Amino acid sequence: MTPPTGSPTVTADRRAHPRPRLVDGRGEVSGAVTRALRSGGPPRYAPESVLKADPWGEDLQLALYLLYEPHYRGFDGVDDAREWDPELLRLRQALEARFLHALRSEPSDAPRSVEEAFAPLLVEPVDLSGSLSHHLETDGELWQLREYAALRSLYHLKEADPHVWVIPRLTGRAKAAMVAIEYDEFGAGRPERIHARLFADLMADLGLDPTYGRYLDHAPAPLLATVNLMSLFGLHRALRGALVGHFACVEVTSSPGSRRLAKAMRRCRAGAAAEHFYTEHVEADAVHEQVVRHEVIGGLLADEPDLEGDVAFGCAATVLLENRLGRHIRDAWDHGRSALRAPLHPADAPR
Repeated sequence: MTPPTGSPTVTADRRAHPRPRLVDGRGEVSGAVTRALRSGGPPRYAPESVLKADPWGEDLQLALYLLYEPHYRGFDGVDDAREWDPELLRLRQALEARFLHALRSEPSDAPRSVEEAFAPLLVEPVDLSGSLSHHLETDGELWQLREYAALRSLYHLKEADPHVWVIPRLTGRAKAAMVAIEYDEFGAGRPERIHARLFADLMADLGLDPTYGRYLDHAPAPLLATVNLMSLFGLHRALRGALVGHFACVEVTSSPGSRRLAKAMRRCRAGAAAEHFYTEHVEADAVHEQVVRHEVIGGLLADEPDLEGDVAFGCAATVLLENRLGRHIRDAWDHGRSALRAPLHPADAPR
């Protein structure tokens, strides 16, 4: 039976799963979204501001993130009904069109087939000097691991959630395989093994606040874009092939990267839970890689062969945004700067 409003059970649950704080905007468009969500009114902005917004910039990427979040946990003080507000959705559609156009236009040699998209990812590069995980494994410092975890928390605290949206859009072999992988991601029936929970434990080991959405204000546009990509693909049935391509790309590249990050956590003595999050992904994602490539992609293209180009696009877009994020972080660290919009302080420890 549903407990009445104000009962101890409801209150305790809300304390255990607080909604994130709504942050201030970073420009005209994201400012309009923030004000609309706070006031309950429509977003007010000049139409040309959307057309002029940099698709990779802070304003557009934060605006998209704020417009996607009501489909997850929402924001503190914002009515749940705003999830389907027509004015907010109209703005989101315009911003998505800008983002999608940039994603499709940026690569000059975008792959057209699944084999062309994934072949380079199946071979470990000889030169790892540009790899962020390799840098953390060999030379990273504890403060860099903390920054990396704070950034990645915007996804990992809802890990696998965006990918669930593709399940009702698949059939047969692809659906069965996707459900099997997601079952693992959500702890195989054990809440303490849900990957988002494991990442919260990692954050606690690193002295970070594991509250969902805590570091949104710290996250720069290149990080927001990687999370927005999943929401964009997940919320549109027309982009189901791209979401499968994105998911497959993540699983293919996860195991070697997780192995390096586990070594980084061990070398910096970050803590048992911090190391465990990545060791868990080494084995699990090595298995998931085979299943997603042969069963999810294979099953999808057996049913809908015309989606091959979309699968390749999803993979290529993921690589593009991860490379942009990696360059942003390495450039900041190489010049002795924080990769965050505001450096972490002792106050960022768990409350």
